[in-house]
Amino acid sequence: MFLQQLINGLTLGSIYALIAIGYSLVFGVLQIVNFANGSIYMLGGFLTLVLYNKFRINFLLCFALALIINGFVGFCLDRFALRHLRQKKATKLVGLITTMGFATVIENFVMLFFSNATVPYPNKIDFGSFSIGSAVVSSTQVIIFLVVLVLLLLMSWVVYGTKVGKAMRAVSQNADAAKLMGIDVNGVIAMTFILSAVLAGISGTMVGMYYQMIDFTSGFSIGMKTMAAAVLGGVGSLPGAVTGGLIIGVVESLGASYISSAYRNAFAFAVLIIVILFLPNGLFGKEKVTKV
Repeated sequence: MFLQQLINGLTLGSIYALIAIGYSLVFGVLQIVNFANGSIYMLGGFLTLVLYNKFRINFLLCFALALIINGFVGFCLDRFALRHLRQKKATKLVGLITTMGFATVIENFVMLFFSNATVPYPNKIDFGSFSIGSAVVSSTQVIIFLVVLVLLLLMSWVVYGTKVGKAMRAVSQNADAAKLMGIDVNGVIAMTFILSAVLAGISGTMVGMYYQMIDFTSGFSIGMKTMAAAVLGGVGSLPGAVTGGLIIGVVESLGASYISSAYRNAFAFAVLIIVILFLPNGLFGKEKVTKV
């Protein structure tokens, strides 16, 4: 049972890690908690399903269209809400509340299309399974893990090996100085939101296929878990987001198996509380020094 739940936990944790990376990117650039991230994750999964059910075309094409729409939604969150707040020098709390309102709008929009909270989801990446000892590994788990691994490596390259990533890190350190150096700060922030929304949309579709169902109330719980994963690893740190996501996934899976599935959400936050008590900056976070 341990090996089976470890595999399940790593699969789930890799998805948490992918969403947590988007969360950490936004926080790293804006120093703002994006509470809409979980709802955008849920929207991505539903968009793929709606497009596939409506037009009955190739599933991958529906998936790609859903990601484009999801990226546009992320762009709209910044362009038509948060950018105005930055121009008015609003506090971070106002931005946080704005993302919460945006999340509510997304959830109510999805509710217009579905009368039931939970709807079935087609699994297009189920090609059978194989055994590792007494554990059974499905092709869905393998594909999810490989896709997430490729995306994690790609995002690491974008952030640490490209001019866009260098601009992101410059804006993260000092937006005013970055602007003086000729960096389009608003463009960098918009790109960060687009990347975060696309990563969340990919995760939403993969989780839908993994569980073969999707729930429009799942955005809040996933958002909180990925926030916990990002805080656990150290907010703003990509390696921390990956590590935190994997830890949360494994702890949740083992706890649900050996204790009770009714408390699976509580296990993630129990780990978070323990880490914050002893490592306030997370596993990979660095203590900030304020110069006067």
